[in-house]
Amino acid sequence: MDDKSNKLLLVPVLTVLFVMIGYQYVCPAGSTSCRFGNGESFPFSKYPADAKRKSPDPDEDAPFRFPSKFNFTREDLERHVDFDIKGNDVIVFLHIQKTGGTTFGRHLVRNIHLERPCDCRSGQKKCTCHRPGKAESWLFSRFSTGWSCGLHADWTELMNCVPAVMNKKQKKDAPLNRRNFYYISLLRDPVSRYLSEWKHVQRGATWKTALHMCDGRPPTPDELPACYSSEDWTGVSLEEFMACPSNLANNRQTRMLADLSLVGCYNLSSMSEERRAELLLSSAKLNLLRMAFFGLTEFQRKTQFLFERTFGLHFITAFTQINGTRAAGVTVGTATRRRIEELNALDMQLYEYARELFSRRVQYCHHQERQKERERKRQQRRRMKEQKASQMDDKRKDLEQENMELTGVTEDYSSQVVRW
Repeated sequence: MDDKSNKLLLVPVLTVLFVMIGYQYVCPAGSTSCRFGNGESFPFSKYPADAKRKSPDPDEDAPFRFPSKFNFTREDLERHVDFDIKGNDVIVFLHIQKTGGTTFGRHLVRNIHLERPCDCRSGQKKCTCHRPGKAESWLFSRFSTGWSCGLHADWTELMNCVPAVMNKKQKKDAPLNRRNFYYISLLRDPVSRYLSEWKHVQRGATWKTALHMCDGRPPTPDELPACYSSEDWTGVSLEEFMACPSNLANNRQTRMLADLSLVGCYNLSSMSEERRAELLLSSAKLNLLRMAFFGLTEFQRKTQFLFERTFGLHFITAFTQINGTRAAGVTVGTATRRRIEELNALDMQLYEYARELFSRRVQYCHHQERQKERERKRQQRRRMKEQKASQMDDKRKDLEQENMELTGVTEDYSSQVVRW
């Protein structure tokens, strides 16, 4: 009875041992060829487990694709300007209030590595930014040409003013050059920008000398009523600032980037409020898209990166992200913030569009650089293979030559032996 029970126990034990030995043979330790669960694969599968790992990188040869809310095309993302600083190219900086434009403007005149750096003298607000070998400016901005088209001139003003101003600055006896104007600007989060402008106005800033030229004339007092009757608006509360319906701080970025001629300039009675808002926003988006470059205040290093890749100009020192602004120190409640967003509804939509476009352009630039690096490494590997093949071929030829010489010596020796 004991012998029978022992035999019965022996059979399953041997079976288990046989299965374990077979499994170790088919799937050795450390192997990834036998997996179960989510990455299930088998040793005799038509598609081995490491096939995916050994497949080429799909980004190497495939076109650059990523999901985009605004369906930007490759042409929208491709931004590279063959900026000819020695020729007739001009960078035009559209400086929107409280977007960090003063800092960026100083970068343009003091921090770019140039063959002929801008001449910035102590005590002078403007720098002389001449082309190499020419007494002609390559930069149209506050710190190079001054407010030549008016204080904080907008897109509408600059488009109608810049060419004429540049021609006036040219020597009278020189032929008029056909210039290429590359417009650039900076944008900022609308709520932060609005609060920053309020604090600036509260300290006494007015921008009263701004021209606001459109279709050849400034707005009438009825078209653009003043928000205050005194010399300035010093000490204005945020509630008072928000209560003025003609406050140009409202949707400032959209208005300054749009073609105001499309909406009758500052004449609000020319069309409905809804139609005016629609045209302003679509025009601002289109102009922003067509600009050679724009940056975002909240992303200083990426702004520097994108500018350098766009124009092929390089800054001497890196941009610094400063988050401790006056606007950052202002705490507003949920209701107040919602009210600011309502007053800047167009700017909120424009900034969403701008941030998406900016982000995609930065990604695209990085992708292009990775593609170039991959191609450089491919070419390097190809050259190394060709060099190695050439060396092997030279060795083979040398070996054949040695064999031929050895064969000749052997034949001579054999002939001598026959004679002996």
